[in-house]
Amino acid sequence: MRKTARLSALAATGLLALSSLTACANDAASTTHSSGNKADGKGENVKIMVGGLDKVIYLPAMLTDRLGYFKDEGLNVELLSEPAGVQAETALVSGQVQGAVGFYDHTLDLQTKGKAVESVVQFSRAPGEVEIVSNEKAKTITSPKDFKGKKLGITSLGSSTDFLTKYLAVKNGVQQNEFSPVAVGAGPTFVSALQQGSIDGGMTTDPTVATVLDKKLGKILIDMRTPEGSEKALGGPYPSSSLYMQTDWVNSHKPTVQKLANAFVKTLKWMSTHSADEIAAKMPADYSQGDKKLYAEAIKSTLPMFTTDGVMPTNGPETVESVLKAFNPNIKNAKVDLSKTFTTEFVDKAANAG
Repeated sequence: MRKTARLSALAATGLLALSSLTACANDAASTTHSSGNKADGKGENVKIMVGGLDKVIYLPAMLTDRLGYFKDEGLNVELLSEPAGVQAETALVSGQVQGAVGFYDHTLDLQTKGKAVESVVQFSRAPGEVEIVSNEKAKTITSPKDFKGKKLGITSLGSSTDFLTKYLAVKNGVQQNEFSPVAVGAGPTFVSALQQGSIDGGMTTDPTVATVLDKKLGKILIDMRTPEGSEKALGGPYPSSSLYMQTDWVNSHKPTVQKLANAFVKTLKWMSTHSADEIAAKMPADYSQGDKKLYAEAIKSTLPMFTTDGVMPTNGPETVESVLKAFNPNIKNAKVDLSKTFTTEFVDKAANAG
């Protein structure tokens, strides 16, 4: 279940030509997990690229499979994994996969580039991200105002960690060219970069956050794993992890999309009535990296970010647009139709069916 070849990162403000996207997609991670209907010749086949299957913020993807809810809907879902949400976006736009599990903010960014993509199930109402600073820099980096001249870790250029880091900097008077974003991925590569001093701090999610704190390698500067943390840092609810798909595909495959929504909403409801320990027990054993207790703690810290019904939080899209307009010239100078970046059609029906 490990990642293989990597997709090239998208430039933060550039749009790759479709031929380039296709070339990148052909090199995409081939590591998959299948929900298992294929063997008996039954079920509809759907491929979903996840911006890091082992990240807690994207936990509903694998959990839905482990609970058997894809299979219950008659779906054979292949879950592919890449280290960053922007790479999931690339795979989706190139047509390599039918769905992507990544941050909702990509739907706005893509709209300005002529791509119609929409969130069909909203997993979260907060980013689930944490800005961590190394112990050595903790005294000199006490707020984003101190980002000037610093090396800050992100998963990759054009990723949501890149977006949010830029926003926090600009909001606090630090221009984008006054600090250095460093693509270090997540998990062991992030931990290693922090440990070796390749970065002064960085934005990451659980279980990486839990590992850094457990190893006493850094301290939390900004915690956006809860709606309250999102409100404080970003000014409102910030819908992040979601299942998003190309609008044309959604409109031409509504029965399949409905089945996906049914499965994911059922998972979100299950998560809301079970403990972090119970959730951790359902996940693949290697996700805990040998420390089940620490993994369960990571899930517990991130659980508040998740919705219980897959519905887009009120004023969430407006918060995301406000954040992106603060630093992204493509969006700042464009008219974004937020109503086309998400739909509640399928989660509403899933709720009524349940």
